[in-house]
Amino acid sequence: MLSLKRRLAVAGLGLAAVAGPLAVPAGAHAVTLAHSRIQTGPQAGSTPEIHHDTSPPLADLSNTSAARLPGRPQIPDAEGPLPHPGPSGVADPVVQGRQGAAGLPMTILRSFDGIGSANYPVSYIPPDPNAAVGTTQVFEIVNAALAVYSKNGGTILAPFNTNALWAGFGGYCQTDNAGDGTVTWDRIHNRWLIQQFANVNSTTGSYYECVAISTGPDATGTYHRYAYQFSDFPDYPKTAVWPGSYFVTYNMFSSAGAFVGGRVCAMDQTSMLIGAAASQQCFTSTYYGGLLAGDMDGSTPPPAGEDETVVALGGTATSLAVWRFHVDWANPANSAFTGPAPLTVAPYTTACGGIGPCVPQAATSERLDALSDRLMYRLAYRNFGDHESLVVSHSVAIGAGTGMRWYELRMSGGHPAVHQQGTYAPDSSFRWMGSAAQDKAGDIVLGYSQSSGVSFPSIRITGRNSSDPPGTMTQPEATLFTGSGSQTTYSRWGDYTSMSIDPTDDCTFWYTDEYQPAFGSFNWQTRLAAFQMPGCVTPTFSIGTQPAARTVSVGRAVTTTVSATAIGGDTETVALTATGLPAGTTATFQPSSISVGGTATLTLAASPTTPVGTYQVTVSGTGTSGTHGTAFPLTVTTETCTTPSVPLYQPDILGQLRRWSYASPLDGTSGWTQQAIGIGWGGLTVVSGGDGVLYTIDSLGNLHWYQDDNFAGTGGASWSAGSGSLIGTGWGGLTTVVSGGQGVIYGIDPSGNLRWYRYLGTNGSASWAPGSGTTIGTGWSFAKVVAGGSGVIYAVKSSGALLWYRELNPLAGSASWAAAGTGGQIGSGWSGFSRIGSMGGGVLFARDIGGTMWWYRHTDPLGGSSSWANQGAGTNEGSGWSGDQSTTDVTGCVAS
Repeated sequence: MLSLKRRLAVAGLGLAAVAGPLAVPAGAHAVTLAHSRIQTGPQAGSTPEIHHDTSPPLADLSNTSAARLPGRPQIPDAEGPLPHPGPSGVADPVVQGRQGAAGLPMTILRSFDGIGSANYPVSYIPPDPNAAVGTTQVFEIVNAALAVYSKNGGTILAPFNTNALWAGFGGYCQTDNAGDGTVTWDRIHNRWLIQQFANVNSTTGSYYECVAISTGPDATGTYHRYAYQFSDFPDYPKTAVWPGSYFVTYNMFSSAGAFVGGRVCAMDQTSMLIGAAASQQCFTSTYYGGLLAGDMDGSTPPPAGEDETVVALGGTATSLAVWRFHVDWANPANSAFTGPAPLTVAPYTTACGGIGPCVPQAATSERLDALSDRLMYRLAYRNFGDHESLVVSHSVAIGAGTGMRWYELRMSGGHPAVHQQGTYAPDSSFRWMGSAAQDKAGDIVLGYSQSSGVSFPSIRITGRNSSDPPGTMTQPEATLFTGSGSQTTYSRWGDYTSMSIDPTDDCTFWYTDEYQPAFGSFNWQTRLAAFQMPGCVTPTFSIGTQPAARTVSVGRAVTTTVSATAIGGDTETVALTATGLPAGTTATFQPSSISVGGTATLTLAASPTTPVGTYQVTVSGTGTSGTHGTAFPLTVTTETCTTPSVPLYQPDILGQLRRWSYASPLDGTSGWTQQAIGIGWGGLTVVSGGDGVLYTIDSLGNLHWYQDDNFAGTGGASWSAGSGSLIGTGWGGLTTVVSGGQGVIYGIDPSGNLRWYRYLGTNGSASWAPGSGTTIGTGWSFAKVVAGGSGVIYAVKSSGALLWYRELNPLAGSASWAAAGTGGQIGSGWSGFSRIGSMGGGVLFARDIGGTMWWYRHTDPLGGSSSWANQGAGTNEGSGWSGDQSTTDVTGCVAS
């Protein structure tokens, strides 16, 4: 903790001296309440909070300059030893003296630095490493600072002072960044529960507990904030989530520094969740400290009405002490705190005589505190349906070193009993400052610090499968991070670490602890790591894209194939989304949901006004197992022609399809190259769909799809799979069919109605956008109609007037038009052309009745003004062009 208050009044006090009445018969492993003391009605009454409000978003509070002001260097206080048992006098009977050798090791998923000297002005020790994991974020809090990360290790909120969360709240919660903070994830309500104390350096009080509960699952959002007042100093607060109440346990000290007992308080959860006034009910255990309340993991809550379990080290070196806390919010006088009841465990001797310092480090004489006078946070509760389980750990002496004693308690007749226990000490080095939890399979993982006279303090884990022999950690010990130095000058370490479970899969453990990046006193660094036991595989999926990145020009669209890959035999259905899109860009999935193992096509369409740049689009899938995604870099450019040459397609008199390629459509200075790429195209109406897509309409009105994979080159035929597929019927009834690219097709019926279609299929699959066939305009009985891409349409009247139109949302067919759909005249004399096509970007190729091809470029295709290259004069591009089926690639260039 950060306080300078020194609490040495109970130094050397062993609870064994006052524990005679609490002795239990040898071999008794279940709790008996026969001699337990029952306290009814909260000792301090049902006390209200002294203030509450709702905060601005934490993201805003973190951005103030005051939020990152460094504190003054704090000389560490002495964490006064709590009453604890003396030595057992016998050898530890459950010690595991060698590492396990399980067949499959744990999988380390990720590991990254948290808060510490690398990113925050460290001015105190110890760090008190603590973290919790929610649905999408990891929230870390240390002694007086907090930070929020993504599960991939990215920083969402960089470290800042914890009391910034109470900015604008008033009082000591706002002004005093005192420390001992913790964060807990409320699995029941998807909320974050945060606390730290305040005004703890006062020699007279009052003292304060500052609590905040998020208003939703986003850690960067708003919080309901509360302050509770105590006449004694509430040290070492530890929170726990339970249905109906949030619990906090404290070690209480008088203003003179004397230990006056462990206290447990229940806060009104229902009121706190809505930001209403919330009272608390508290009880104190005079002789015991280091109490921990059961903190719920998993998706199954405790049986309805079950009281909270509270556990601490017992009055002897062969017991734990157990209480049951019954909370009645309707009538606080009925609330009861029953205990302590002794729970017999294997004999142990607390490490370092209860607090230390005794833990050696390499290359220094400074030894570290073990803090073994208490159970280590958390007391992790889980309801498996057929049984309820709690796991917890503490440090014990083993030979010349220390080991981690751990317990699994199971509820029996409404009270906890020892199901299994063990002491992990596979060698003579020191292991301490642990934390334990279980996954949904019942596997237990134990994390802790490790050090010796020849090794720097490091972070390690071990574990066991639920089916392994009782009392053993069968997993080989894994090192999450090896320290690079020892702590000098001061002995404080910890004062705790934390092991949490990812609520999205209930399999992934998250552990945070500290290490030294180099020799020093105020240079600690925390580390966060995620890992899984081999026996807990949650069926889930991953999202991938191929290609993994794309470049698109303004006004154009690109596609990528999205896949959902199964993990652990997953078979769920996944809904696809894309976020982080640049302005004016739309994302369309076809289909919008897929089964795991399937694929979809994602079309990203940039509007003509989309800003250029590179954007990190996230492509995500959401199913029953959660939301998973992948980054998809999308680069938007102002490139105006997207291929080395732009094709014009024309069936010749023999029915051969020829591709004519033009290399400089923007200035009209290139010659043509041509290649025969197909036969049997005579008698077909051919329409270019852009990017090598061709649609054909046969004499029966059938619409077929083709894809020229070599459309940007000069080589021969290269047709995509599915080319020639039938994708529609009844198209013979339209008098004109043109394509605007990106699957958009415009058709004009004999009545002059302009109809919108959009083809969404891939490889010739018959898939069309909803609304295809919708009428988006009337009165379109023109001599000729030409699509120019980007929603631009040119129409030639019988008088030869050239009109400009622009559909503003061509990918949706919403009948939204520039200039309210009135065609603006931008040219005249166009009746002398028998065929007109566009390569996009305002480029028009027109063939006159004599067979000469002319090049024109409308230089304002998006605005519709009468602005032309060469003052509107056409450039002769060659003669001998016969036939009426020439069609240009409409998306070869784009409007800008």
